[in-house]
Amino acid sequence: MLSSMASQSQSFAAQASMAMSQGQSSGSAPSTGSGSKQDVRAAAEKFAGMFMSQMFQHMFEGVGTNKMFGGGAGEDMFRSVLTDEYGKAAAKSNSLGLTDQIMHALISQQEVKS
Repeated sequence: MLSSMASQSQSFAAQASMAMSQGQSSGSAPSTGSGSKQDVRAAAEKFAGMFMSQMFQHMFEGVGTNKMFGGGAGEDMFRSVLTDEYGKAAAKSNSLGLTDQIMHALISQQEVKS
């Protein structure tokens, strides 16, 4: 369990660094217009949503299905879709403040490199 969490955090770090390098490959400094802030916010929401959906997937692994009203192959198949949507909704509402923290980190990384 601990090793899977460590490998996932390494995966998140790799994805974040890849996203940062893609942002730098354009060759121009980021503009300070509202469009760039919106792009950074969208990237932060997407990353936070992915991270939170992974957390929700681990949370729901131990939750059984209600045999009277649920269960079966359909519920197993769509549970990952449900956890992805939970993660996106939580990131969009910024209920944990994670989206703002990621956005701040992305902006500070861009300022350091430019």
